[in-house]
Amino acid sequence: MPDRPWYRHYEEGVPHELDFSDDTVPEFLARTIRDYADHPALVFMNCRMTWRRLAGEVDRLATALHNLGVVKGARVAIQLPNLPQTAIAFLAVQRLGAQAVMTNPLYMPPEIEHQWKDADCRVAVVADFVYDQKVRAIRDRLPVEHYVIASIAEYLRFPLKQLAPLKLKRMNPPMAAKFSEEPGVHRFRTLIDSTPAMPPQVDIDIDDISVIQYTGGTTGVSKGAVLTHRNLSSNAQQLTSWFLDLEPGREVMLTAVPMFHIFGISVGLVWPVSVGACVVLQANPRDIPVLVKNITREGVTLFPGVPALFNAVNQFPGIEKQDVSSVKSCFSGSAPLPEDVQNRFEKLTGARITEGFGLTETSPVVSANPLKGLRKIGSIGIPMPSTDVKIVDPDDGITEVKQGEAGELIVKGPQVMQGYWGRPNETANAIRNNWFYTGDLATMDEDGFLRIVGRKKDMILASGYNVFPDEIDRVLASHPKVSESCTIGIPDPKRGETIKSFVVALPGETVTVEELEALCRENLAAYKVPRQWEFREELPKSTMMKLLRRVLRDESIEMMRAHGEELEDEATGGETSS
Repeated sequence: MPDRPWYRHYEEGVPHELDFSDDTVPEFLARTIRDYADHPALVFMNCRMTWRRLAGEVDRLATALHNLGVVKGARVAIQLPNLPQTAIAFLAVQRLGAQAVMTNPLYMPPEIEHQWKDADCRVAVVADFVYDQKVRAIRDRLPVEHYVIASIAEYLRFPLKQLAPLKLKRMNPPMAAKFSEEPGVHRFRTLIDSTPAMPPQVDIDIDDISVIQYTGGTTGVSKGAVLTHRNLSSNAQQLTSWFLDLEPGREVMLTAVPMFHIFGISVGLVWPVSVGACVVLQANPRDIPVLVKNITREGVTLFPGVPALFNAVNQFPGIEKQDVSSVKSCFSGSAPLPEDVQNRFEKLTGARITEGFGLTETSPVVSANPLKGLRKIGSIGIPMPSTDVKIVDPDDGITEVKQGEAGELIVKGPQVMQGYWGRPNETANAIRNNWFYTGDLATMDEDGFLRIVGRKKDMILASGYNVFPDEIDRVLASHPKVSESCTIGIPDPKRGETIKSFVVALPGETVTVEELEALCRENLAAYKVPRQWEFREELPKSTMMKLLRRVLRDESIEMMRAHGEELEDEATGGETSS
């Protein structure tokens, strides 16, 4: 790869190019079992499992799945929160050379049906409450022949094993359910306990498919990104090269980001498996008291998260009295990280948050700020080793824009997916000449540091000007009374789109439109200042705690229609951006 401006800002010891090993996910696990067999592997509440025990559970489930017809190349759906069963099931599927289809437990029946039909899943590992509430009624419409049903409490020890089901059943909706074993339906723990560890020997190649990870479907029908063992293995090795202070066999990873998301399964499971780090699982990332307890009780050293998660820890009552100093390094992705959130969290823990960037299609990490070298607040850092990026004209997709100008970010590297499952046209549009077109608009400075300014689909066209909502939200996040904000464009018959910002104030604080407008006028061109404001107690978020602009936009449009306002998209017959 030619010399790149970001190379001079790599920390000493981080190579420009990596000499990758061809270790598959099962080979990562085998090596860790060999080196750290009796070290802790998984922690979930009062369940503790060594690598030796985890290997036994994986082998038994792999044997059971093989007996149910899972062979190399088969697709197996896994629809669970962060539980020991999630890790066991994922690793068992990898052990067989099969392909994991990670599915969000919050999906509704139409979403489940689309995904499992599209991937032709014949076996599914599902939480009992998901099966009861969503899957059972649509069984006759699904290709799945065997269901392996897991319950949250089945790996817990006394007394939680007895107490948890009572609490889970009282939740709304319930997170535990009774079911009768019937043809094609099997209990996870019963299946494991009754099956000897005799999995078949499978020849797994580094370029075999490991995961079909479906995108969120924010731009239409959800598509399956095809990720190979090479993709996941390369990204794990890139992360290891970046975190120079990493101590194999001694780290403790807090995996609160959901493993049905690529961030959770890759950074929160595959990477720690590759370096023998203990994985502390948290089923509900929004349960901040439990999260803080996990950090203090387990001595968490690595904490991948999203800005809303770090912010929630900052605001946890009495956090100053908690000992969270074990945390060494944090990786923040999925959304822009406000500077005040970053500074407060680092002051509390003594850790350093490296803000980075990734996508489902890139396994996921593309770039990150150096941990100890030059760091630029508000940027997504510089590309990982063996990763190349360009900023190109978003219209022609070829011409590189001038330094500092916004364009589409395109990526090349071993972590880039093979394509979209069964969608050759979408694949050809997304991957051109080995470059993946991210759909994100970004800038690059003279040092090679990248800043995301928005999504192509989120860009607001107001009075002929291109406005990037992330730029506005960064300004609003700098206000000392603002907890979070989200900016959208709404149809306007005269201006094309009008800028509207939704704002949440910090607890106990009140902020006015006048204050926010003054802040924006000081930091933004006049055409970027929001024309409409709405204050809320909270903003809609995905399971990854990512702000959902589309939901806010749909709500605003619905409100406009209810008031009989003319919409630009209806008046012209065109489409509105989302």
